Amino acid sequence: MEPLTLNEESTHKPDFMADLTPKLIVQQLDSFIVGQDKAKRAVAVALRNRWRRQQLPENLRDEVAPKNILMIGPTGVGKTEIARRLARLAKSPFLKVEASKYTEVGYVGRDVESMIRDLLELTRNMVKEEKELEMRDQARASAEERLLDLLLPPHPGQATGEQKDFGADSLGRQQYQKTRDKFRTLLHEGKFDDRDVEIEVSERVGPSLEVVTPPGMEDMDNNLKDMLSNFMPRRSKKKKLKVPDAFRILCREEAEKLVDPEKVNEEALERAQQNGIIFIDEIDKITGREGLQGPDVSREGVQRDLLPIVEGSSVNTKHGIVKTDHILFISAGAFHSSKPSDLIPEFQGRFPIRVELESLDENDFFRILTEPDNALIRQYEELLKTETVELKFQEDAIREIARMSAQVNERTENIGARRLQTVLEKLLEDISFNAPDLEEKSVTIDRAYVQDRLKNIIENEDLSRYIL
Repeated sequence: MEPLTLNEESTHKPDFMADLTPKLIVQQLDSFIVGQDKAKRAVAVALRNRWRRQQLPENLRDEVAPKNILMIGPTGVGKTEIARRLARLAKSPFLKVEASKYTEVGYVGRDVESMIRDLLELTRNMVKEEKELEMRDQARASAEERLLDLLLPPHPGQATGEQKDFGADSLGRQQYQKTRDKFRTLLHEGKFDDRDVEIEVSERVGPSLEVVTPPGMEDMDNNLKDMLSNFMPRRSKKKKLKVPDAFRILCREEAEKLVDPEKVNEEALERAQQNGIIFIDEIDKITGREGLQGPDVSREGVQRDLLPIVEGSSVNTKHGIVKTDHILFISAGAFHSSKPSDLIPEFQGRFPIRVELESLDENDFFRILTEPDNALIRQYEELLKTETVELKFQEDAIREIARMSAQVNERTENIGARRLQTVLEKLLEDISFNAPDLEEKSVTIDRAYVQDRLKNIIENEDLSRYIL
């Protein structure tokens, strides 16, 4: 089956999600993540259920709750990557947070509602960029006229940026229009790229404002700054820039003029509520543990504060009220010193889909290094190509890297696939450092080279703990 290809024009259309079947979702995730088929199937079904819910009658649509997912597995096995790639595939707003950064109400730290506000801000930026992209041609046309006005001041009696067909008796104006058209052609050909122009850039006036707020109340800080900045007048500041730089600034200004902030807010609210995905990592760090006192008394309090957010509640933000009923929550944790049943029962019940991700072995490491579209080996080869160094990895070398990485994980701390980056950095340290000065621009990495560079470190357990 040919892989599903996505483009900018296909997003956010009714048939876009209709074509995104669970099998195709898993196929797309396979391009970036090795193994973990159970987790891929679970997130694929959860994403598909969103589309299915949208097809239901309106009176039933709001009754169908999202099937939140709890991922269980050690670090470095792909929990975050699966969620991130899923959101990118569906063009959904995606926010990753750490549960350990939140505290219950009354303790110093961030409140759980801040994650919803962060999700909305992220969604607003997405929507704004899309709207500006839609208006790109119109904005470029307006910016081009403004730039031509700077390069060739308007004819007396003609409005700035106006394109008008003057009568035959207006020979001077006709000549001006011909000159302007010639300048337009030269501008398109890049003949003015080295010329400086002076443009006016609007900026907000006002003294530097530093608001001191208690820890955990950063949102109040931001809201107060936004409120006070609205009272500050705007002024224009003249800047001398090269034509290409000035054109980019003018395009951005024109695009902002064409985008309606109210429509951006409305669409951002709707998309955050219907398509938002929040990935809560380190969920095992807020489980209650018997016999522990002190700061740990706040752990179950965080779960209680998270519960209404996950169940479905209304969160007040500066852009409107966000209902969390249909936001998809994916939580994850290693659960080394605790287990999912240590979570409070109500919280457990809001994550009906549970998947356990498997630890990675030597064969998995070899596949991670070679199979994905963004494989680490390919990344290092392309990085060194920028220095005109051709890096070639033989298969036996890659297998040796995988074997050594798995061995270090077993003997020290198991950090999953992240170990591969540490091992590769150490392996290629000299080549990366000397790349600009290498006389031999073709370097072959074989099994002997890998063993020579890493053997002493691997055998010395204390050294491997320190370096790898």
